[in-house]
Amino acid sequence: MTITIELANPRGFCAGVERAIAIVERALARYGAPIYVRHEVVHNRFVVDDLRRKGAVFVDELDEVPHGATVIFSAHGVAKAVRTEAEQRGLTVFDATCPLVTKVHLEVARHRAAGCEVVMIGHKGHPEVTGTMGQWPDGMHLVETADDVARLPVRDQAPLAYVTQTTLSVDDAAAIVAALRQRFPHIVGPKKDDICYATQNRQDAVKALAARCEVIIVVGSKNSSNSNRLREVAAQAGLRAHLVDNAGEIDPLWLADARRIGVTAGASAPEVLVSNVVQHLQRLTGGEVLGPQRVDEGICFPLPKALK
Repeated sequence: MTITIELANPRGFCAGVERAIAIVERALARYGAPIYVRHEVVHNRFVVDDLRRKGAVFVDELDEVPHGATVIFSAHGVAKAVRTEAEQRGLTVFDATCPLVTKVHLEVARHRAAGCEVVMIGHKGHPEVTGTMGQWPDGMHLVETADDVARLPVRDQAPLAYVTQTTLSVDDAAAIVAALRQRFPHIVGPKKDDICYATQNRQDAVKALAARCEVIIVVGSKNSSNSNRLREVAAQAGLRAHLVDNAGEIDPLWLADARRIGVTAGASAPEVLVSNVVQHLQRLTGGEVLGPQRVDEGICFPLPKALK
């Protein structure tokens, strides 16, 4: 039986992740270790461990950072209270918040300033959601599912807007937006979808693979929202779908009777992990690899001026 291993395109690092990692590496090169990073700068264990070896110190909260030290905010963004605390403690801050997350923060501020309450579609407890909900002290509501919409404590005719976490399943988010529009016909949404280009493109690539494969391996860490959504998209298409941090986590039983195996990676997973997974799959199956080098999506976000 001929076995094929097919790579999704696009896959792996997005522009926001590349920028966040570069900010930590440039700060280490310019100021020397230690450089403190509030939360994981991106949700990938391999990346975080590599930066830790280079001198980055990851902390949960700013009170773990010495007064006057340098701290980097993660790509997921932070609440306004965190920025205020950093200023009060005299910390030098480099902000690695993805510009597409910052766009959502600005939408929240604009809507609240106009008197609209804001519904955020997202996953409770995710750092991006916590940061976005923390952009305003009141008038914010979180929904995770379409069923949550009926329980929103909002008057049906109240001025209302919605924003979304940037790494959601495109289809799941659309279902929640439809429920919001049904209950609140006058609700205002973003002019351009908040779900980021990388999330959209990677989910579309998985859907294309799903038409040809029996198994999908998604490379990404368990706490990566966009990586989990890729596995869900594949599973919803009827495939056997598995999320792995590295090649060593692959169970050969997953590949039983599969003639075509798809491989993709979340936006925070480096290409070296994909290469390792593909090589491991070749050893297990003897399969032929299809798929070009990772495509350039043509998006690049500038670094802070002080680190250029």
